[in-house]
Amino acid sequence: MFTGIVTAVGRIMRVAPLEVDTGALDLSDVAVGDSICVQGVCLTVTSIGPRRFTADVSAETLRVTTGLDAPGEVNLEKSLAVGDRLGGHLVTGHVDGVGEVVKRGEGVVGIRAPRALSRFIAAKGSICVDGVSLTVNRVDNDLFEVNLIPHTLEVTTLGRLAPGVRVNLEVDLVARYVERLLPSSPRTSST
Repeated sequence: MFTGIVTAVGRIMRVAPLEVDTGALDLSDVAVGDSICVQGVCLTVTSIGPRRFTADVSAETLRVTTGLDAPGEVNLEKSLAVGDRLGGHLVTGHVDGVGEVVKRGEGVVGIRAPRALSRFIAAKGSICVDGVSLTVNRVDNDLFEVNLIPHTLEVTTLGRLAPGVRVNLEVDLVARYVERLLPSSPRTSST
């Protein structure tokens, strides 16, 4: 479980197996088998070195996500421990779909979500974009907007967002469970 509060920006150095330079992320309390959220995707650590870790990434994960198939900067967050502060929202690191940035303005980003996810996205609700917990400002069918404050742009990879860029999306966990519990809800499966 994660919060969507990115603790460091790392860099994918190699993709098979995935090797990540962790930048400022402290690995002193991380062991093989622990989970680290990489660009919104929960991955299991398979080896640890100085300022680096590796993780296996399945073909299915690569098929349903974006940003893990080439070297480049990635958002990183270690998994929650009991008693940790929950500063964002509950995030599983299980990407629900890939969205596409359709507009970028001064501090505002518009993203088109896969149509099947749009029912889970609500104004003033939470959404995770590339591992970053954000508040949804507006929703219009499968389009939603979020604001990006200067601090978020400084400490995450979201400064790279521009029209056409694909992003990992995880909808609010509570919204998924509420939908599942409603008697008339269609039973769908997500990744």
